[in-house]
Amino acid sequence: MHTVLVTGCAGFIGSHVCEQLLAQGYRVLGLDNFDLFYDRRRKEVNMAALLLHPGFVFYELDLRAGSLALHENLPPEEIDIVVHLAAKAGVGLSVREPQAYLENNVQGTLHLLEWMRQRCITKLFFSSSSSVYGNTAQKPFREDMALVHSCLSPYAVSKLAGEHLTHTYHHLYGLSVIVGRFFTVYGPRQRPDLAIYKFAQLLRQQQPIPVYGDGSTARDYTFVDDTVAGILQGVAYLVRKQCVYEIVNLGNHHPVPLLTLIRAVAAAVGIPGKPHLVFQPMQAGDADTTFADIGKAHQLLGYTPRTTLDDGLQQFVAWLDQPTLVDTI
Repeated sequence: MHTVLVTGCAGFIGSHVCEQLLAQGYRVLGLDNFDLFYDRRRKEVNMAALLLHPGFVFYELDLRAGSLALHENLPPEEIDIVVHLAAKAGVGLSVREPQAYLENNVQGTLHLLEWMRQRCITKLFFSSSSSVYGNTAQKPFREDMALVHSCLSPYAVSKLAGEHLTHTYHHLYGLSVIVGRFFTVYGPRQRPDLAIYKFAQLLRQQQPIPVYGDGSTARDYTFVDDTVAGILQGVAYLVRKQCVYEIVNLGNHHPVPLLTLIRAVAAAVGIPGKPHLVFQPMQAGDADTTFADIGKAHQLLGYTPRTTLDDGLQQFVAWLDQPTLVDTI
């Protein structure tokens, strides 16, 4: 039985990853700092089932505390693989609070890598972001593209810096790394600041929908189950391999224009008619389009996204309607 440490285990993606790792027979150690970016109670709901599982142990800890704090608070047992999902998220907020993003996403990652080196843990799945591509002209985005001055936000800078740090530790210490670049993940447990969540709530309240730009921006929306499948395929790859370094796009290979997304969300929540749109200037730090080339992920890991946007939105709305969520938040 392999033991996996998952940072950011109480979050949207992290809680799904822990559930699937446990279902596949891994022992899971979860770490989270309950960042105040959104209500702690949401993360506690995410983790409720995990805490009842005999193969899961939780540690509340902030990676910014340093590698010594990790040594003092985590158990001395052998850990085979780390899945590093913990990060301060959100492009827009990073423009307003850049220091917080560099402290959490760069310094926190460095502390984790130092602790791994000192503990002789040699395998890492690192979560990066499509934001590192910025407005790169070539589409779809390929992992081997040169990313020179591509980042449009401090969040993007922090994720690309994290990638560089992991490569340095691969080069210096033989750390095996899979970097997964995520593309606009959505689905059950989605953060409330993300577009699909906000659109669903505004539509149900018969409130206008803010549209930043002219509505032509597009995102490669990827359902959470597909992203999680890619992460677990990455973990399985790390189990089999030694001293590897690979970057893979975990997207859907299908950009959806913003206006098309709004219509799809309206249909999913059962709101007839044309939504009331309020056009506003583009937000600082936002890219025009994200579009993943997933050929490498398919070839290397067997990654194949299977969830259509309509099916994924239906699953998201079903989760949003659960009484446990509505009653506790």
